[in-house]
Amino acid sequence: MTNTTIPPGDAHPYLRAATAGIRHHTRQSARTLGHADRVHLDVLHSHLTGLHLLMDQLAETTRPPHPAAGRHIAAAHLRLWQAATSLHEAFHALPATESSTDAGCRPDRLPEGPPVLTICQRQLASGHAIRRKTTPADHGPRPARTA
Repeated sequence: MTNTTIPPGDAHPYLRAATAGIRHHTRQSARTLGHADRVHLDVLHSHLTGLHLLMDQLAETTRPPHPAAGRHIAAAHLRLWQAATSLHEAFHALPATESSTDAGCRPDRLPEGPPVLTICQRQLASGHAIRRKTTPADHGPRPARTA
C-alpha cells in the first residue's frame, strides 16, 4: 500500500493527487475496461486540456528568465494540444451510445448543446488558444515597396 498523505510542505498537492488518480485509473482500467469508451476519452481529454492550460502559463512565465527551458515547455504545450486533438477525433470515431446520440461536432449548437459536446467545447477553446499563440497577428496593410 502506498502512502497517499500529502507532506505538509508540499507546494503542489492537487497535481500530485491528479497524478495519483490517473495511476489508480490506469491500474483499474487494465483489469476492468478492456477498451476505451466515449466517457473515458472525454475525461482524459479534460485532463489533457487542463494540462495544456497549465503548460501555457508555465511557458509564458518561464521563457523570459530561462529561454531554453521555456522553449521546451512550449513544445510540450503544443504536443498536449496535438494529443487532445487525437483524443477528440477518437471520441467521435467511437460509436455513440444510447445516452449520447451526438455523432459529430456541431459548433452552431455549442454553448447550450448537450453534455456530450463538452469535449467539443474544450477542443475548440484549446484550438483557439493555440492559434492565438502561434499565428502572427495581422498588423494592418503593409506599406508599398519602393524601388
